[in-house]
This record gives sequence, structure tokens and C-alpha cells, in this order.
Amino acid sequence: MPSAKSPLTAKPSCKDEARVGQKGSIEYVWAETGSRPAMVRDTRHDSLYIFGAICPARGVGAAIIMPSVNTEAMNEHLKEISTQIAASAHAILVCDGAGWHQPGERLIVPDNMTLIPLPPYAPELNPMENVWDYLRGNKLSSLVWNSYQDMRNAAKNAWNFLVSDPAKITSIGTRDWAQVTR
Repeated sequence: MPSAKSPLTAKPSCKDEARVGQKGSIEYVWAETGSRPAMVRDTRHDSLYIFGAICPARGVGAAIIMPSVNTEAMNEHLKEISTQIAASAHAILVCDGAGWHQPGERLIVPDNMTLIPLPPYAPELNPMENVWDYLRGNKLSSLVWNSYQDMRNAAKNAWNFLVSDPAKITSIGTRDWAQVTR
């Protein structure tokens, strides 16, 4: 039990999914005023999803790559996150209101975590949105993939690029409002 002299502080983790694949977005690039740099855009429709979560306080992340978004995929992601939580810890996981994030008989939330939903129409409150922007801007934009495996490898490499830099996770994911003090 924490004493009044040593308050318990916790920073929640956050999670979200991002579609990766063809028909992707084109990121802004630095260029001379008045110029239009050439940019490749794949107009095919194959895609996959990165289910990702970060803990800004520890500078760590956990992710899985899935072919679609649904409750079964979310259950697999929660299992993966659960394996990354310290043995004596309990994770507070901030997530949006997607249908597959809703507690119910099909969504199995591990005992070592609690899901906290964000208010509707407030994606700016989820730091994972900034993670996806960062990865698209640095690793996933302006690419053409020839196969599903190529997309999968690119998604895996992008995620590994992020988690290899704990300071980047902390920088992108830290929010002043997310600190809870008792």
C-alpha cells in the first residue's frame, strides 16, 4: 500500500489498430516551394492490420499482424499484451470504441489488464494514432508491395523500427493528462 509520502503514479498504456497495405495514404514530404515531388501510390486493395500497444512509461510495445479486424484478432492481441506486462503489475489499456474492443462474452480480457474506453469521436486522445502517423511517415508510405508477405514484412519491420527506440515510444506516447496520481 503506498504511503502519503510516496504516491503511486501510473501511466496508462494505449492500443489501436492500423490498416497497412495498398491504397495507402501519401505522407507529406519536405520539398522546395512550388515543386511537386514524384510520389508512388499503389491503387490495389490488399491490406492487413497491425494491432499495436505501447507503454510510454516503460518505452515498450507489443503488436501482432492480422489479416482482418474482429473480436478474435483482438483476443489474440490482448493475449500478446498480457505476456508483456510485468508479473506483479496490472495494465490500464486505453482503447477506442471499436466494436471489437467492447467487453462481452466474446472479448476475453486477461486478468492482468483493464480496458478503459475513450469517448466517441476523440481519436486525438489516443497516442497510438500518433504512432501510426509516425510509422506511415517514416516506414510505410510511398511503397508498392508485390505480395501479402511483402506487406507483412514491411509492417513487421516498421514495428521493430519503433520498438527498437524506447525513447521514441516515450516521446510519442506521453500525455500530461494520462498521469494518474493517488
